Amino acid sequence: MKHWTERIASDLTNWDVEKHVVASGTSISGSIHIGNSCDVFIANAVGKSLQKLGEDSKTIWIADDHDPLRKVPYPLPESYEKYLGIPYSQIPCPEGCCENFVEHFQKPFLETLPVFGIDLETYSGFKMYQDGIYNDYIKKSLERAPKIREIFNQYREHPLAEDWLPYNPICNECGRVNTTTAYNYQGNTVYYRCQCGHEGEMDIKSGNGKLTWRVEWAARWKIFGVTCEPFGKDHAASGGSYDVSKVISKEIFNYRAPYPVPYEWITLKGDAMSKSKGVFFTPGQWLEIGTPETLNYFLFRSKPLKHKDFDPGMSFLDFIDQYDRVERIYYDIEEAASEKEMEKLKKIYEVSQINMADSAPFQTSYRFLTVARQITDDLEKIFQILKRNSQLSEDMEGMEYTDLDEDAKIRLGSRLENVENWLDKYAPEFVKFNVQETLPEVQLNEMQEVFLLQVADLLEKNDYNSQELHDQMYLILKELGLKPQKAFQAIYKVIIGKKQGPRAASFVLSLDKDFIIKRFRKEA
Repeated sequence: MKHWTERIASDLTNWDVEKHVVASGTSISGSIHIGNSCDVFIANAVGKSLQKLGEDSKTIWIADDHDPLRKVPYPLPESYEKYLGIPYSQIPCPEGCCENFVEHFQKPFLETLPVFGIDLETYSGFKMYQDGIYNDYIKKSLERAPKIREIFNQYREHPLAEDWLPYNPICNECGRVNTTTAYNYQGNTVYYRCQCGHEGEMDIKSGNGKLTWRVEWAARWKIFGVTCEPFGKDHAASGGSYDVSKVISKEIFNYRAPYPVPYEWITLKGDAMSKSKGVFFTPGQWLEIGTPETLNYFLFRSKPLKHKDFDPGMSFLDFIDQYDRVERIYYDIEEAASEKEMEKLKKIYEVSQINMADSAPFQTSYRFLTVARQITDDLEKIFQILKRNSQLSEDMEGMEYTDLDEDAKIRLGSRLENVENWLDKYAPEFVKFNVQETLPEVQLNEMQEVFLLQVADLLEKNDYNSQELHDQMYLILKELGLKPQKAFQAIYKVIIGKKQGPRAASFVLSLDKDFIIKRFRKEA
């Protein structure tokens, strides 16, 4: 069974090229999030699959940093509206920490890529224009403007003006690039009008302008020899950017359009990600709560055009449970539901990994650690809590924390750090608790107090695992005629001063035994 990224690579081996170039690009209009960086992750995976097949391949990323600012991104102030229409490359850094607007939003993204095992060549659209890389393509586009207009008009309801040219100069007066219209050219000079009222001329070799997007995209394919490119589904719409650029690439630049890999948007808790509204989640934010492999798994577990929604709240715990299950299936620790499911999940896991381990890595429940971490931050004590709650693999049951190898200690520490961040930033309030140092002032009825005393007697006389203690507590509450909700409320009230909390038996076993016995007897 092949993963869909491997099938794309397999298709590409039929192309008669010396080297494959898998391209990706991102508009630097604000924070780069897991939605608009999908093409980078997909391009990287396809490139690696090509290399596994023995193909010469490289992955590139182009920053579309010469495009105009159309909306002020979050969290910039309204004062940045004065830069609307101005190329990102010409806008100052909002905090004065970077060279400009582009570096401010681009740098955090690029710094995360090595963590994800992504190795690519990076290019700046602005610098490409400044360095004259587009010059010949601008010249040819101006010369073939009638044909380009004809191609555009095939996909337009209203035809372009007869004097329309596929080039937008940056206005010498207002500095904007999306308000200018080029209407004539002579040699390397383009004549334009701007909506600000200015009329001027621009030398195409100055770099102070840009090709219309669909022409620029086609030119870029030939410049880099692109053979494959992932892109958002908006570009893949019938009559959209890819359809038009594909024709321009063939008829104007005599170049075969790359293999297209359109992908669906990623929503955040059901809402479309928006840089201007502050609705987004970045790869850097992901690394605060999860490993890089888990983001890869999120992206690659389904086909690119399948809808994906991300919720960093309680749903994230379900997602990590799912990832951990797939890992156990891969290493034959757990059985899949069927042979077909096993093959599918093993392939997805394999594609998600950055460095594949020879044997199953140390794993413990993320969900359970959200409880353990609120009890203590001491790694050795947390390891003991895991042992008491049967949260370790069978081969570790007799081990102490000091017996763990370095990799296991690193993995436990790393997951705990992720859990800490999740608790701090995304956990709902009902998940959070504090173990009270002294007995809280709470009201219990007589049966609740008797229940706690009998549980204390149990704990004093015997050692239990969580299931055994759970069963024993149910026997007691039934004998007392106490509803489970009321019984467990008594536990939570005297320990954390709340009416609800983690699973009662596991929670009790996670705490110091003497402390619990004394607390249930109201002695501490």
